[in-house]
Amino acid sequence: MSVAKDFETTEDVIFPPGDLESNEPPLETYLHLQQMLLLIKCLDWWWRDHDNFFAAGNLSIHYSPRQRKSQDFRGPDFFVVLDTERKPRDSWVVWEEDGKYPNLIIELLSKSTAAIDKGLKKQIYQDIFRTPEYFWFDPRNLEFAGFILLGGTYQPIEPNPEGLLWSQQLSLYLGVHENQLRYFNAEGQLMPTPEEIALWEAKHAEQERQRAEQERQRAERLAAKLRELGIDPESL
Repeated sequence: MSVAKDFETTEDVIFPPGDLESNEPPLETYLHLQQMLLLIKCLDWWWRDHDNFFAAGNLSIHYSPRQRKSQDFRGPDFFVVLDTERKPRDSWVVWEEDGKYPNLIIELLSKSTAAIDKGLKKQIYQDIFRTPEYFWFDPRNLEFAGFILLGGTYQPIEPNPEGLLWSQQLSLYLGVHENQLRYFNAEGQLMPTPEEIALWEAKHAEQERQRAEQERQRAERLAAKLRELGIDPESL
């Protein structure tokens, strides 16, 4: 039964609209903004053929029908919900989404938010959201940690020998590469960004063009040599 149906039996409940806009404060620094966008665009590209997930950043999650401006909503820097419709949303309203909470949350630590991210938010994601996996990353000092919900309590995710943390929810590793939090596949290979893919394809195309040009010049030199020997290359 959905959360919305459960609330229908509660008296004096005021239902806010389902199209609530996000009212999260802006990310603290340019590094934080770039990191959030990197996580979103890479996952969107990697799952470009999937239509059953929602990935967003700095977007409010409303989780109570009794909306108060200072309570009952949180805005993770990055979160993913699985088994849901892939479509734009102004915010994530739990009772309008069949009671679904994020499957994975990542908070980007800053001087002003680190204590809350490691304390209050972690407690909410553990006890109320029951989010299976929670990670945090500091784009400045590269502090990185991950937790998996076991027996109702977050337990640290142990890194592999390369320092990568496995996400069961994404079936991908998360790890720090060149001062950014990146995705890695099951073999530990870095998942490229769309821009990196475009650069690789352009470089590969240029290499192929150069190879073809070298082959053409080689063929012309060979044809010229055959003509010097009185042999028509067209007759071969």
